[in-house]
Amino acid sequence: MIAENVKVSILGTISDNLYSARVSQNGAPTKSAYVVSRKKADDYFDGIVVAVAEFEGLNEERMIIARCGEIYYEPELRRLLTKLKHIKLKSIRCLYEKSCGAIIFYKTKQNTRILLVKNNNGRYWSFPKGHIEEGETEQETAIREIKEETGLDVTITPGFREISEYCPFGRIRKKVVFFLARAFTDNVKIQEEEIASYIWVDLQQARKMCTYDNDLRIIEKAEITIHLMKP
Repeated sequence: MIAENVKVSILGTISDNLYSARVSQNGAPTKSAYVVSRKKADDYFDGIVVAVAEFEGLNEERMIIARCGEIYYEPELRRLLTKLKHIKLKSIRCLYEKSCGAIIFYKTKQNTRILLVKNNNGRYWSFPKGHIEEGETEQETAIREIKEETGLDVTITPGFREISEYCPFGRIRKKVVFFLARAFTDNVKIQEEEIASYIWVDLQQARKMCTYDNDLRIIEKAEITIHLMKP
């Protein structure tokens, strides 16, 4: 259902930016849904399924619909859905996902190494990152996720912010904001629930181990910034 186009009929207003609705698609019977909108919703419009949610007490999942072109991430959707009375959100899967992380480097007089991690459900080396939570800034998310996944305290390098966007499996649209973060120790304590393994490598080796073009581009930008920094 996620990312599918639907025709929407508004039934009523639940609160600002949240509506009850019926939706239809490809001639199938109409279904109950919720609409999120940053301005007053039209009574009828063509929308897109930006999330699918499961609620306590309801037998089936409900689609969350928005106008085409409006982007909603999970924290905002969760906040809007708290306006529903007498039903509680159990789980939600979103079309748009936003994460924040960092290229972590450890610099000594001898060399500079960066930290690569491999997630428990992943096959490729990349950088620590995680989903943004309600009320957090991008940098706060990156620092929290780094601490949780690696045990490292880091400082964010000003002026470095790179975005990686991709669509795994052709539907979910992921946006990852990467910062450059300096660690002052290489003593990593991984979060075993999330991270399968880690390794400190020099920048040349990092290029060999990372396979995605976005990661290679970010490594190149990081190397330029690191070389301009004082020891």
